[in-house]
Amino acid sequence: MDLERLIALARKHAEAEGGGDMEGTLGTLQRDPVYELQPVGLAFRGMAGARVFYEHFFASFQPLIAGYELRSEFVSEEGVAQEYVIALRFPDGRRERHPVLGILTFGSEALSGERVWGSERLLRLMFGPAYEQATPIG
Repeated sequence: MDLERLIALARKHAEAEGGGDMEGTLGTLQRDPVYELQPVGLAFRGMAGARVFYEHFFASFQPLIAGYELRSEFVSEEGVAQEYVIALRFPDGRRERHPVLGILTFGSEALSGERVWGSERLLRLMFGPAYEQATPIG
């Protein structure tokens, strides 16, 4: 797959994720995606793991998002990096802001997964049960 098509696929992934489209999001991934959670050094792989993550993301994390700002985007032959600041609002009224960097990595035919850099608090909130199932990288 050529670079321009992979870049477009990465942007389609981000759009589907932002729109709560589970099948559209999963449809941008290769069969065995790898998700790395950094800097905590954890990872999970496979479509089943991605589904666990996105089920939690759409049902539990997305409703907490009060807003977000795309601060920057970088493109290379390896993938698309998107830097965000996410504003969260909890049911009790508390608010938090979290910077996060997501790198959508390219495979041969689709996205091979993602490396997500954020605070441990944000990663636990965002990934939920997928965070708990992740294993150390190494």
